[in-house]
Amino acid sequence: MSQNTVTRAQLSEAVYQEVGLSRNESADLVESVLDEISDALARGEMVKISSFGSFQVRQKGQRVGRNPKTGEEVPILPRRVLVFRASHVLKNRINEVLSAAETARVKAVS
Repeated sequence: MSQNTVTRAQLSEAVYQEVGLSRNESADLVESVLDEISDALARGEMVKISSFGSFQVRQKGQRVGRNPKTGEEVPILPRRVLVFRASHVLKNRINEVLSAAETARVKAVS
């Protein structure tokens, strides 16, 4: 398993450590939150999580694509896609971490 992926189990463990619920209650809480987000998106609602971002289902129309191997035109059917838009708070936090890591790397090389 990749070190760069956060799993449901890790989220549950974090809730267990931070909140102090039992492991089962923590797992149920994480599952409950994810189910509520999924259900809202399936109903076509936007989900906004303050200081994190927003999820929205968008309708894409039919269009013509090409098979890259043969060049043949192929119709791509209309579909719904999930879009995530990060908040400015999340973007700034990510950039601060990347900036600090870059600064540390430059100092180590010097």
